[in-house]
Amino acid sequence: MSEKEKVAEDCNITVREEDSASGPRRWTTTRVELWAFYVYYIGNNGLSGFNFGPSQFQNLLFLAGYDPSQPPFTAPCGAGTDCVLPYLGRVRDVNSIVLLTNGISFALQAVVLLMIGAWADYGTWRPNITIFFTILAVGVSFAWLGVEDPSRWEAGVALYILGLITYQCALTFWTAAFPGLARDLAEVQDSETEVAAGDKTPEEHANFESLERNRISNVSFAICSAGEIIILAIMVGILKGLKSDTSTENNTKAFSVLIAFSGGVWLLCALPWFFLEKRRPGLALPGGASMLTIGFKQTFVAFCECMRLKQTFLYLIFYFLMGDVLNTTVTVIGTLQNSVVSYSTLQLTLLLIVGIVTQGLGIYLFWLVQKRWRISTKTMLCFNVFWILLLTVWGLIGIHTDKFGFKHVWEIWLYQAYYGLMVCPWYAYSQTMISEVSPLPQMFLFFALFSVVGKTSAFIGPLVSSAIITASGNNDNYPFVFLFTLGALSTIFLYFVDVEKSRKECAEFILAEAKRDAFADAVPVKT
Repeated sequence: MSEKEKVAEDCNITVREEDSASGPRRWTTTRVELWAFYVYYIGNNGLSGFNFGPSQFQNLLFLAGYDPSQPPFTAPCGAGTDCVLPYLGRVRDVNSIVLLTNGISFALQAVVLLMIGAWADYGTWRPNITIFFTILAVGVSFAWLGVEDPSRWEAGVALYILGLITYQCALTFWTAAFPGLARDLAEVQDSETEVAAGDKTPEEHANFESLERNRISNVSFAICSAGEIIILAIMVGILKGLKSDTSTENNTKAFSVLIAFSGGVWLLCALPWFFLEKRRPGLALPGGASMLTIGFKQTFVAFCECMRLKQTFLYLIFYFLMGDVLNTTVTVIGTLQNSVVSYSTLQLTLLLIVGIVTQGLGIYLFWLVQKRWRISTKTMLCFNVFWILLLTVWGLIGIHTDKFGFKHVWEIWLYQAYYGLMVCPWYAYSQTMISEVSPLPQMFLFFALFSVVGKTSAFIGPLVSSAIITASGNNDNYPFVFLFTLGALSTIFLYFVDVEKSRKECAEFILAEAKRDAFADAVPVKT
């Protein structure tokens, strides 16, 4: 082992000789490639699959449903009344149907990612998978144009599930590119050289690379927010042209038009990334494994290896629990929000503008504070988690009162600002924290594991919450009891995560793996 490689192991970095005939080519991340990465996120902003798609689905359910206090299908649903439909063998509250379908969607996502999530690590497959799911998601967005009548709500179920799956899978494989982009930044490579030359300590390099990862993550969110505001402003003009607020029919049609428009924007923003992303070499397929089995094998291996990394395992448990809490909390509040604003496309669009403006501001302020006082990723994440728990308390209060608990329009406006400022930084810091506690040579392996774990947990909360709503006599605020309890429990695991210990564990892990050659069959692909 060379001195350069030894120093690299000490700080958990991978140094590759660019002039080596046997090693893979080391790309350098350019500004053009980095901006293509940012612009892709403007398109994959969630407006089609995560915002308007679910709202249109719930809108169709509401229009197709009936008041349970009257004989079935004799009285339409009205403001302030319960609304039910027969679904999967029993009559259910509309909000319960949304949560149940959401849980089914995430369960399917978990299966899909378990099968193909590992493909991000092998050869140069990952960019192709991102392209595939992006094009499929855009196709689903345009398919909503054929679902504008309440009688077709069953078709809405399929599009809702497909929209969420394609959106999340495209987002997952796009996100998987971010550690490689950060590692290949010119300044990070220069820092590695300084470590090898003895001009910088491994700890200083690790802290510098951590800040660069945070910078890329936060800048991508901020740019996405800025682009999304422009998209939403155009949408307001579209809604005015469609006269969405003059009738229920116009409002329902407007939902589908907005979904299709956001899909078109996504494709436009994705094209630069499709062509400009460097095909960074992954690993060769291990002997005895196929593309159909490697996902299950890799997840098993990653989980076993994670058990050896105590700090990584603690964060994995936290990520599993808190990811479920946040996903379900946002979904529950989303169903309440749609009801409160009577599914108005214009009002929902304006609410999103407020949410996105505050989201960009929130992420930028978090980053400025972290950069100014050089605060660790874990500390920033702990601060962020406190506000997520407070969000569940807000909803919990509404169980026994109609004065508070996401039941008034003013609360919904306040929630959008609160969510953007204090909650949205989760999506940046929780991902960055994964890279903080994962060994770099197997970074994709652990990102894939966390993705599978995140998607697996994400279907549990909605299914449990749907059952709670049904059991409580259709009280839509009761799930917040479960969500607050689970969220509070998860913080215990985050508290015990020690990032410094994790770096030492990862360095020891890399050295041990090199000695026992555990990944002997997984060698870099030459380019």
